[in-house]
Amino acid sequence: MSGITIHGLTKRFGPAPPAASGTTAVDAIDLAIDSGELFFLLGPSGCGKTTLLRMIAGFIDPTAGTIRFDQREVTHLPPNRRNTGMVFQSYALWPHMTVAQNVAYGLDVRKIAADEKKRRVMEALCSVHMDEYAERKPNQLSGGQQQRVALARALVIQPTVLLLDEPLSNLDAKLRLEMRSEIRRICKASGITGVYVTHDQKEALSMADRMAVLRAGRIVQVGGPRELYEHPRTRFVADFLGETNFLDATVRGVDGEFLLLDTPAGVLRSPAARGNPGVGKRVTCSIRPETWRLLRPPAASVSGNGQNASAGKLTNTTYLGEVAQHIVALGPEISVRVLELNPGLQQRQASHNDVRITVNPDDVVILDD
Repeated sequence: MSGITIHGLTKRFGPAPPAASGTTAVDAIDLAIDSGELFFLLGPSGCGKTTLLRMIAGFIDPTAGTIRFDQREVTHLPPNRRNTGMVFQSYALWPHMTVAQNVAYGLDVRKIAADEKKRRVMEALCSVHMDEYAERKPNQLSGGQQQRVALARALVIQPTVLLLDEPLSNLDAKLRLEMRSEIRRICKASGITGVYVTHDQKEALSMADRMAVLRAGRIVQVGGPRELYEHPRTRFVADFLGETNFLDATVRGVDGEFLLLDTPAGVLRSPAARGNPGVGKRVTCSIRPETWRLLRPPAASVSGNGQNASAGKLTNTTYLGEVAQHIVALGPEISVRVLELNPGLQQRQASHNDVRITVNPDDVVILDD
């Protein structure tokens, strides 16, 4: 396994600047991925994540910048000299070959001896729980089984880096859930460095050691799943990683360890330790729907000890089984979304009730933009 260091990596398609018709898909990216880490590249379509992955693989030659696997520069090496394994979105299995033959293909290219090849193929198939299907053809397998074979084929060559390009996007929802934990298990058991591209936020949050959110060819924020979800730095990251409520606010001052913020939901507190933009500064706050606590009468009359409590009216409820999604109007022009776990009878009754919502100051996140 190898760590990956990327410095100033850029890819332009078409004429070079200043020509207007050229496109910069990846724009001067700096990134360090630790050895043995499962690292995710996340972002909307067209953000440059797949182009970045393909430059790491060697399928696309960078316009500028460098890529290193540990201390070895691989920037302009062809794919076959990088020792990377690739798992494609389409699986790319040979239909006329058996499962074992598909997995052995990379070893055949490398002219591995027959006994060694057989041993490594069976080890790879065992690691993905597909050894009993070795003699079947791909068209005799389910989508999830085909994906396991594609993963075994990438692992059998004992790559230093495993690259995965939206490998679960063709599977149904239940299979995606099963394969998330399976891919993470296999990567961590092998100790391999993995780089995984997806636009699925839940996939990234549930599997990644760390991840980078990309926008327009640049990295917006890098960190662990919990860090990026709970403490996004920008409006883009907060909005991309799940649902949130944005509230415009003005910094009123400091009260001990908290900033006081004037918002449409009243005065809210946020930890001052995260930085003080300055009194009078206009900012945007992000508050996740699940961080609000919904109180109904008689509990709605409780002030919440003065800590981020707001009065409102419950205007709409959508019952979703394990949760209920509420819309709470805090004024004529401001409503927030509130999620409530394990909704009961009260949540299925008529709306337009007077309620109070509270939120922990730690969950009031001031964004940089």
